[in-house]
Amino acid sequence: MKYAKSVGFLFGWIVGLMAFTDLGAQVIPYPLSKMALKGEFELKAGMPIVVEKGLRTEAEFLSNYLKEGFATASPILESGNGIHLRLDENLSDSLGNEGYSMVIDQSIEIVAPTSTGVFYGIQTLKQLLPRDFSNVVSGQVMLSKTIIVDKPRFSWRAFMLDDCRNFMGEEVVKKMLDQMAMLKMNVFHWHLTDDQAWRIEIKKYPKLAEVGGTRKDTQLARGSSERTGKPQTGYYSQDQIREIIQYAEDRHIVIVPEIEMPGHAMAAIAAYPWIGSLGTTQEVPVTFGKMEDSFNVADPRVIGFLKDVLDEVAALFPGEAIHIGGDEVNHDPWMDSESIKDFMRVNGLSTPMDLQIHFTNQISTYLDSKGKRMMGWNDILGHDIHNEPDSSSAKVEQTLEKSSIVHFWKGDLGLVEAAAKDGYEVVNSNHWDTYLDYTYRRLPLSKSYAFDPIPEGLPQVYHGKILGLGTQIWTEYTRTESAMLQQVFPRLLAYAEVGWTFPENKNYGRFLEVVESMKMQLSQMGIKFGDYAGN
Repeated sequence: MKYAKSVGFLFGWIVGLMAFTDLGAQVIPYPLSKMALKGEFELKAGMPIVVEKGLRTEAEFLSNYLKEGFATASPILESGNGIHLRLDENLSDSLGNEGYSMVIDQSIEIVAPTSTGVFYGIQTLKQLLPRDFSNVVSGQVMLSKTIIVDKPRFSWRAFMLDDCRNFMGEEVVKKMLDQMAMLKMNVFHWHLTDDQAWRIEIKKYPKLAEVGGTRKDTQLARGSSERTGKPQTGYYSQDQIREIIQYAEDRHIVIVPEIEMPGHAMAAIAAYPWIGSLGTTQEVPVTFGKMEDSFNVADPRVIGFLKDVLDEVAALFPGEAIHIGGDEVNHDPWMDSESIKDFMRVNGLSTPMDLQIHFTNQISTYLDSKGKRMMGWNDILGHDIHNEPDSSSAKVEQTLEKSSIVHFWKGDLGLVEAAAKDGYEVVNSNHWDTYLDYTYRRLPLSKSYAFDPIPEGLPQVYHGKILGLGTQIWTEYTRTESAMLQQVFPRLLAYAEVGWTFPENKNYGRFLEVVESMKMQLSQMGIKFGDYAGN
């Protein structure tokens, strides 16, 4: 029986029945609508996957997963009976670019307007299979018959890995991409440069990675004089990055690289001291916090250097956005430099924040010329979000380019509304609600789940300016993969549901049931959950 032709009718009908029908706690993120049918469907080992052109990659994902459980390959065919994967562009109005419909009845059929939607339907199907599917010996599993119509609430559902403070490596990145794909998260924000390391090969400036990718030691704890006593080194070649980009693309994930400027730049300056403002930076810092040096953005040679770097970054990463950080810039060396102050006077820049915005707009315009969009933490707007005692933000005259994506992380939530009203698109990563390096006491699972990227009271007319959310793991004091994973999980499951599931369908009690049911399954992948009990 074919249901795809009537998806538009089913969409409205099932949503109307949502309060009365539910298959129970099985899937994260929770779908838009689910309706139980009578009976069960027998999924057998070796059942063919029937696809049309354009869905081969998605079919191979499903085939490989079924083989893991059944130890029998599912052939991929262009016609016949089996699990049907199909595209229908006519569904784009109701399902958008990432939605799908799935019917499990006399057969299994996943239909979507795009291959991304089909891929997400497959992720839902995988979660409907038994949690111990990898140990199936009978050659069959029974699935409850159901109809699911699903699409996301937000288009930007991001996870950020800080690979600078502690280098995680290619296999860890791929493991996180796999988990993001399962959870229908679609943006991997890759923090690749900072004061403590430069992790990306730049062919024109090889010392960035060769020198900037190594530091002699690492601070053990915030404010501590103790060190690990070991050097820390590592970076990604451009060939490795291309491989990871392809790995992400196959999972319908876009990678947004973060190349910090003009602050958080001391690893780069240690490699090429002439690009700094102090003229004294020679080593990659081993401590954390707001560092002393910043790029000398009044020097045309430094601007050329940064454009050269961005040329290679833009050529590597096919996604639209490039993140330039822009946060926690130490303006003191600028104000102590006569040449930089002369540059400010000549260009009519009254404050160091005006200089920063002037620089940021140069970078934004350059990226625009390459078909990219600049993204930065909300410091780039020029507000005093750090409550600096001598802040000059009230006098800032420069205005950030409107094409910029504002990544909110700190300050009064009213700044989100102000940015949206000013025409900026915003990703909300309010640190109190999304920073995964925080303890579970400070950011319990319940608070992660309750987060709403749209601030309370934001007028409906501006809701479209909120692209979605990001959640971030900063790794200053998270030195190992296992420690990082325990900070991330299970809170990543909560953020997946925040980004995908509409508020009326969220239920924390149901969510906790799924978390518990997935705990053992993920532990078999080497993912141990943090101590979230009672949250």
